[in-house]
Amino acid sequence: MSWLSGALLALLFGFSAHAQDKVIKMGSITYVDTLPLALISKKMLELEGHKVELTTFSEQGILFAALAKGDIEITPNYLNYVNIENWKKYNRRLEKVSVVTHGLYQCLVVPSYVPINSIEELNSVKEQMGGKIIGIETGSGLYRETEQAVKAYGLDYQVVAGSTPTAIAELHSALERKAPIVTMLWDPTWMMAKYDVKFLKDPKGIFAPPQSMHWIANKGFSAKNPHAREVLASIYVPIEDVRAINEQINDGMSMDEAIDHWWKNNEDLVKRWQVMSSR
Repeated sequence: MSWLSGALLALLFGFSAHAQDKVIKMGSITYVDTLPLALISKKMLELEGHKVELTTFSEQGILFAALAKGDIEITPNYLNYVNIENWKKYNRRLEKVSVVTHGLYQCLVVPSYVPINSIEELNSVKEQMGGKIIGIETGSGLYRETEQAVKAYGLDYQVVAGSTPTAIAELHSALERKAPIVTMLWDPTWMMAKYDVKFLKDPKGIFAPPQSMHWIANKGFSAKNPHAREVLASIYVPIEDVRAINEQINDGMSMDEAIDHWWKNNEDLVKRWQVMSSR
């Protein structure tokens, strides 16, 4: 072997070792429709030889700031409507990589036994509802859309600020008593499977249509990490699977157990991802 060949091999092995030592910093919001996708993708990246460090965030604004700053490199996130303001704020420092799932929908819900089917009909049952829409966190896109809907439809209702756990508790109590209630909900979530509720129709289109979740990254991530980019672009998890993982967690599984259960039941799919993400 010539000295030049040896030098080239040493250089190549040096690059390879450096690539293996590099840690991909992944971030995820703690929401149960997002974290399962981050954990499945982490396993896939690790299967393909990458080291991944996952950091979770409780607020979208903090997550986007960390991504733009470079504290994390990639995150799965809904951009079309839910996080459009964060995307506008930081997009010059970010890039979209690929779609990881599609179908998130959020709107107002009522129990199935409430005799209305559209937001337009809410004023007709105002007295039964106590004139209140039970809300979740004020910083959520769903809360903001609800406030817009109240104005657009001329609803004589007060939107009550609260939290997701409080809203779930009130919905659960109302269903047990067969009482009327209007609140905010989304899919995928275990609640859509457990509770006998229905989304109200939104003829004015105030609430966003079904949305896609994208992998987004620091600007330049794909160019610097071409194989990791190919792995991420090969991953697509049906929204029904995310809902099923949610149900299993609600039924007593830990998040890690539910992810492992999904992984074992989708080995053929994982193998196809490996073919698609081959170097």
